[in-house]
Amino acid sequence: MPAEILMPAVSPSMTEGGIARWLKREGDPVKAGEPLVEIETDKAVVEYEAQGDGILGRILVPDGSPNVKVDQVIALLFQPGEDPAAVPEQRGSAAKAAQSPRPVTAATPIDLPPLTPAVTPVSPGAAALRPAALESSRRILASPLARRLAAARNVDLAALKGSGPNGRIVRLDVESAPARSATVVPPAGATYQSIPNNTMRRMIAQRLTEAKQTIPHFYLGIDCDIDALLDMRRELNGWADGVKLSVNDFIIKAVALAMKQVPGVNASWSEAAILRHPSVDISVAVSTPSGLVTPIIRDADLKSLSQISGAMKELAERGRQGRLEAQEYQGGGFTISNLGMYGIREFAAIINPPQSCILAVGAGEQRPVVRDGALAVATVMSCTLSADHRVVDGALGAEFLAAFRKLVEHPLTMLL
Repeated sequence: MPAEILMPAVSPSMTEGGIARWLKREGDPVKAGEPLVEIETDKAVVEYEAQGDGILGRILVPDGSPNVKVDQVIALLFQPGEDPAAVPEQRGSAAKAAQSPRPVTAATPIDLPPLTPAVTPVSPGAAALRPAALESSRRILASPLARRLAAARNVDLAALKGSGPNGRIVRLDVESAPARSATVVPPAGATYQSIPNNTMRRMIAQRLTEAKQTIPHFYLGIDCDIDALLDMRRELNGWADGVKLSVNDFIIKAVALAMKQVPGVNASWSEAAILRHPSVDISVAVSTPSGLVTPIIRDADLKSLSQISGAMKELAERGRQGRLEAQEYQGGGFTISNLGMYGIREFAAIINPPQSCILAVGAGEQRPVVRDGALAVATVMSCTLSADHRVVDGALGAEFLAAFRKLVEHPLTMLL
């Protein structure tokens, strides 16, 4: 009997994910330890290795399928001599769940299943929301797998030229084709594009909704004079070959040292106790085409500015490519979200659970200030701390921000 390959939990909190791409094809030999499939989580795409030897006889959940539950059957692994054709197309309730839609309840997200997406009328007489790939796939020559992939990826089969026998469209033709978004005509007659949510977008939405609804946020703001920091940054960048420090590198270092001075902010809430973290690990929000990721600078208080800069550049690039490993974005005791490069003056961010604090950093801009009773001009950066009041009260948050501002305004102290 073939062995069932189940959807793995590639992170401790994962309950569902997406099949980004199969690295083996049906009929390929598989050895234990070889990369088998790329799993899309809420933060990254993770390679999953085969757990045993055999032949990948049947893929039940194709590339691009979202919302696959952990422990759902995604493929069948055969042994030499076993005939995949002798096994029924759907095998067991778990395999059926992989190919047919789940019942929709008040607590169940509405998903487009990989094989036969539902047709939802917009209004009486209006056009139904249906990917063009489904209509065209009925009247053109395409393999069953190509049809399933086209449905999952919203690819128009009619626009493809098949490379298979007699012009048949095969899997590689669909994989190399761009997906297109569905156009919906609402009752009012206006048009808009419907862009399907990937696993990352859905999980971010779920986590942030829960955070805003369940965590008692409060906010504290400060202004920091960063002229001395900018001067030191220019000097260091001109002095050290190959090192290009950013303002964000200084902010990460200042947050790390302030957390060391005020360890009460480096904690998480639980019903039994407040959990104080032993190391200073800082998550940094990075924008990607699929959504935000938060790679972590581990032991940031112990790293030099150049080490922080190098680590941040590498993590941010791999984050944009969806290549972060689980341990590189899971955990952390504090998050920094910096929108200064976009010219945002100030904003308030949503806490990244289970952390208790996130610092929103705005742009440095020249503003009038009063020094020694006289009007002057300084480069000022506004920062807003969002804190979980169950862990960090107003006085503790203010103590942290005071320590942070002192470090930012006297940047030489970061080098001690």
